[in-house]
Amino acid sequence: MRFWVGAYAPDNGSAEGIGILQASEADAPSGGGPLGMVATAVAAPGSPSWIAAHPTLDVLYAALEFDGTVQAYRRASETRLTPMGRPVEAGAAVCHIAVSPDASFLIASCWGDGRVVRMDLDATGRPSRPVVAADAVDPYGAAPTEGTVSTGARVSGAVVPDLAAAARALREAAGEEYAHLIPVYDELPETDAESEEAAAGDRVSRAHQGIFLPGGLVATTDMGLDLVRIWRATGDGLRAVQDVVLPKGSGPRHGIWHPSGHLYVVTELSREVFVLAPDREGRWHVRSGQPLLGTLDTDTAAELCASRDGSTLYAGVRGSDTVGVLSVRGAGETLQLLALAETGTHWPRHHVVVDDTLLVAGQLAHEIVSLPLDARTGVPGRVRHRTASPSPTRLLPMR
Repeated sequence: MRFWVGAYAPDNGSAEGIGILQASEADAPSGGGPLGMVATAVAAPGSPSWIAAHPTLDVLYAALEFDGTVQAYRRASETRLTPMGRPVEAGAAVCHIAVSPDASFLIASCWGDGRVVRMDLDATGRPSRPVVAADAVDPYGAAPTEGTVSTGARVSGAVVPDLAAAARALREAAGEEYAHLIPVYDELPETDAESEEAAAGDRVSRAHQGIFLPGGLVATTDMGLDLVRIWRATGDGLRAVQDVVLPKGSGPRHGIWHPSGHLYVVTELSREVFVLAPDREGRWHVRSGQPLLGTLDTDTAAELCASRDGSTLYAGVRGSDTVGVLSVRGAGETLQLLALAETGTHWPRHHVVVDDTLLVAGQLAHEIVSLPLDARTGVPGRVRHRTASPSPTRLLPMR
């Protein structure tokens, strides 16, 4: 089984572009066997930190984060991609792409300036005509506007101290013999809580992901303003339907739609997983939330994914380098934390479940690892295989 690997290029990492990972034997349906990087499919110096596939064509889309553009690629062979036309402008630090199920458009989310951008896709899969959606409004900076629903939950926050200084002090105290056991935090990627605006006490919009929902709706997360925004896709762009407000300082990052009819969202800064769902009138509300107990105040949550049957969620945590294992309870409205397991790699930026295996991209360890999943509990075990991979940030199964 093979995967496309998104990564950071030399501007903030060490990859040449989009890579290819081989997991197990070429014809194996599972990813539990030995791992190995096959090739760089295409050079992408703008940092293809997120990649997404066209639902029917051999076309791949990359968010070139440090160029602020979206680039489409056509698959030219088993190991090569070629650009389809010129990149399309999206916005500062574009970090996520979601392709509509009918392949008529895509949504690009921009961490740098908070833009949510709709782009048309033609019959060949080529993107064009970017349309920027309405800006987000800080629900904690003014009176809530019409269409805004608060959680009513206790406000939570996140304090991110100087990890680099703390790590240096610990290594010095440990001495040369044990210093190597303490992670190096001198070059940690910047998070929203560490930005200049946040240091000055300002709150800025940080769009981070688009998620397609049933009925023509789209949800987007805004990590900077603690919003999950609900939109209706139209031929001219996105029409705002409702903003759901999460606790201040929580930082909603990524989410997944669940067959039970719930939207699960992991918060980067407060390290929680919230459950959202619409009522009978179609108004969205927060149904419950589950903190990732055992994480550190210095941690930041990253990716959220589900097991094949949807009964278990996995939330990656950077810093302590763990993954929270949550059981889906009731009719999907409740989550229960089962375990906080070690990933065995540093800075788990992204992870995917493949049958009985969890594949984890260790961004700052420059590697990808595989962990077996317990058949009864779903809890990951110790690392089974690992392979070097420069600055990996996204694992996308090939079709």
